[in-house]
Amino acid sequence: QVQLVESGGGLVQAGGSLRLSCAASGRTFSAYAMAWFRQAPGKEREFVACIGWSGGRTYYEDSVKGRFTISRDNAKNTVYLQMNSLKPEDTAVYYCATVVRPAASLVVVTTYDYWGQGTQVTVSS
Repeated sequence: QVQLVESGGGLVQAGGSLRLSCAASGRTFSAYAMAWFRQAPGKEREFVACIGWSGGRTYYEDSVKGRFTISRDNAKNTVYLQMNSLKPEDTAVYYCATVVRPAASLVVVTTYDYWGQGTQVTVSS
């Protein structure tokens, strides 16, 4: 079993920055990839960014390219999401997720095996 715990959310003004962290734990943690998703009120959960756990290859949803950066620290079993130039439309609960085996698509919710509890990000205008 794998546990994911997010932290770093909060309230920030438009144009500001936040850094989210997601720490993974479990008897033996290994992953193929980790990702961040977000869910705004009344909307479906959507892909934000993902990173390969071994090679570190990254992929971003178009609306966050150039503003968000996903990174990982394998020694700490932690993935980060640095969010800059935040906009009110970035307001959502942000979830981290991990998939333990190779998958055809890393941008869909159903690919992922484990999820964190979520952390709220609110961007005021």
